[in-house]
Amino acid sequence: MSRLPSRRRQRSPGRPFGPPVGGWWRWLVLGGVVGPVAFVGAWVRCGVVTAGYSPVRGAISDLAAIGAPTRAVMTAGFIVFGLAVPLYGLALRRALAGWAWLAAVVCGVASLGVAAVPLGRGSDGWHGGFAGIGYVALTLVPALAVPPLRRLGRTRGAAASVVIAVAAATCLVATTLGPARGLFQRVGLAAGDVWLVASALVILRRVGLGSR
Repeated sequence: MSRLPSRRRQRSPGRPFGPPVGGWWRWLVLGGVVGPVAFVGAWVRCGVVTAGYSPVRGAISDLAAIGAPTRAVMTAGFIVFGLAVPLYGLALRRALAGWAWLAAVVCGVASLGVAAVPLGRGSDGWHGGFAGIGYVALTLVPALAVPPLRRLGRTRGAAASVVIAVAAATCLVATTLGPARGLFQRVGLAAGDVWLVASALVILRRVGLGSR
């Protein structure tokens, strides 16, 4: 008697920024744009309006510290990022094989942790821990996207991801060296945010919000 063909599900290699199955997911993709834009917009605006604040030497978290005049706006930026990016991570999971999606989820959750324990409340160690986890996770998003992109022949996307990951990681290390920690923090985080926005826009361009 011949054996019946196996019904075991084969693991999908994933689509390089292609459309996941379903319709509701398309709105989750917007999280990859809304979160980074809200976060970067918050620290740019808060830094500009805060007298005596130096974006070169000052950390972004200083703008959300207890007693800071920009605390509400900067905290809102952390929260929007923390809610939007994990939603994008869920969409990214279906659009790209590998673990980049999980790094995006961790990054967003860590941002919520940063907002929950601001500087000046006596829990600066927890704040620094959440910030560090978020930064590392954001750096890992493009890094973890490189292998599946290469396997699928997306050489340009893979190369761009390598450059962004290396830039973000270099800036992460640089934040611990010298007085320009604020500058390196902003450059590194902006690099990771660029990847999130660019990848989300690629997905949206392929399928559109109105497609079924």
